[in-house]
Amino acid sequence: MPEIVIEQELSNKRFDEIQNAINSGMFVRVRQLLMDMPACDVALLLESSPYKSRQALWQLVDHDDQGEVLEELSEDVQRSIVRQMQAHQLAAAAESMDTDDLTDVLRTLPDSVYLQVLDAMDAQDRHRVEAAMAYDEDTAGSIMNTDTVTLRPDVNLDVVLRYLRLKGELPEATDMLYVVNKDDKLLGGVTLSTLITTNPIMTVAQIMDSTIEAIPAEMLDTDVAQQFERHDWLSAPVIDIDGILLGRITIDDVVDIIREDAEHSMMSMAGLDDEEATFAPVFHFTKKRSLWLGINLLTALAAVAVSNMFEPILAQMAILAILNTLVPSMGGIAGNQTLTLIIRGMALGHVGDRNRRYLIGKELAIGALNGLIWAVLLSVVVALWQGDIKLGLVIAFAMLANMTAAGLAGVMIPLTMKRLKIDPALAGGVVLTTITDVVGIFAFLGTATLVYGM
Repeated sequence: MPEIVIEQELSNKRFDEIQNAINSGMFVRVRQLLMDMPACDVALLLESSPYKSRQALWQLVDHDDQGEVLEELSEDVQRSIVRQMQAHQLAAAAESMDTDDLTDVLRTLPDSVYLQVLDAMDAQDRHRVEAAMAYDEDTAGSIMNTDTVTLRPDVNLDVVLRYLRLKGELPEATDMLYVVNKDDKLLGGVTLSTLITTNPIMTVAQIMDSTIEAIPAEMLDTDVAQQFERHDWLSAPVIDIDGILLGRITIDDVVDIIREDAEHSMMSMAGLDDEEATFAPVFHFTKKRSLWLGINLLTALAAVAVSNMFEPILAQMAILAILNTLVPSMGGIAGNQTLTLIIRGMALGHVGDRNRRYLIGKELAIGALNGLIWAVLLSVVVALWQGDIKLGLVIAFAMLANMTAAGLAGVMIPLTMKRLKIDPALAGGVVLTTITDVVGIFAFLGTATLVYGM
């Protein structure tokens, strides 16, 4: 922990030094400082800089390092930088980029620019990009790397070891070598630890693990992440429908998927894109947020319209206007707890058709029980405060009804949206708030109107 704190302090000092050098026009000094920084720190500096400063900094990044820096950038910042690069510059940067990261960059380009970049690449880079681009975005095929080391089953280990020494280096995060036949069909794998601790006169076929699980190229990246989490994999082979080895996915790719999913859920709750940059231009942010605020205004007007239906009783009993916010508020909190739990369960693959009835019943029961507890407590407080038992019973009924409805809505909204192919993280909160507000207000003021006959 002390080492991490010291490293962070050094990074902050370096960032301040770079900013001061830019302000002073000392661009040669800035270029030198950037060359001495790891790619992840350069990416952090770019993401932490306002738009104009970011453009100036990127021009000072060494061309040989641009590919590594692009890999580390968030999507929004990456896209803004790629727009100002020429096709030959992108092709040069591609040489040091992993296939999955390069594919993500190229997918953001217009077709004309994309073709120019491909033409500027060498044959090897072009081939690996075209292989990955053949698969839909967010599938295993689009995030795999093609830098696998393959072996034939009839070769003995001494030959393999001599081949690896001759090769000189292995692809990053290599923990297993894959065994294929003459048609490149996956037969199994050999871990590096097994390879270096086994008698070298043995053959690959004798020590290979033929039970390793492979990932279909069409599998969704979220399902890939679940498989890695479940099996504690460091890497996994990717195959096509015929079992042909296409590439591999490593744990660093999965960490990116998990981080992106977490950012997506968090940002969607606020109605923002998960790739939004902190320092995006003012107009860009204003447009995005205005749309979400407009939707929220419409839902709020729905609740106001319900309240307006009971204007006579609100005019006669001012206390109802004071208490009117309690029931919707409690329902909203209870519903959001359920909604968050279900969305998380769906993301982890825990929630599906096999257990939806159980979850609906469970959350209905929890909502009703919580509603009963708080209905009793609140009714006693209101009855003693106002000296009116009928008012206490009114708010008790409304609380019980809304808490039960909130529990049911918290389950049904994400399940229904998933069937309709709508992201529940994006729209679930708005729909839930509307339901709990409308049901809460209608139950409270409607019951009060019936009880007091106004």
